Amino acid sequence: MSTAPESPMKVLVYSDDANTRARIRLAIGRRPAADLPLVEYVECATQPAVVERLDEGGIDVAVVDAEAQPAGGLGVCRQAKDEVYDCPPFLAIIARRDDGWLATWSRADKVVGLPLDPMALANGVAELMRDRAAKRLPVL
Repeated sequence: MSTAPESPMKVLVYSDDANTRARIRLAIGRRPAADLPLVEYVECATQPAVVERLDEGGIDVAVVDAEAQPAGGLGVCRQAKDEVYDCPPFLAIIARRDDGWLATWSRADKVVGLPLDPMALANGVAELMRDRAAKRLPVL
């Protein structure tokens, strides 16, 4: 029986606001559920950085801030869903309930509203991490 620790799963956090990224990391924590491996965070403050990082591969879940400027997280999500092979699941954080239709348009896999509920965010990320682990495609 192997006692080697599981490899961490990489969670990309996109927001132009460093405080928002910190609140997201704090809400998710180092391990959003006991049955999951540790989380390794990859922070991005710009849309080009997100595209570059997703192109490199290895991201398990992406959490995006719909209010990010100048490129909102929902547009970044839509672009990734259209362009990235084996695109990781996305959780979008929206400020207004009325933006739910935009989250649907973006093809976000989960949506959490503001004010940020740490339990809802951690549970959403945990569900996406489990789903990603079960459905990951082989590297080409």
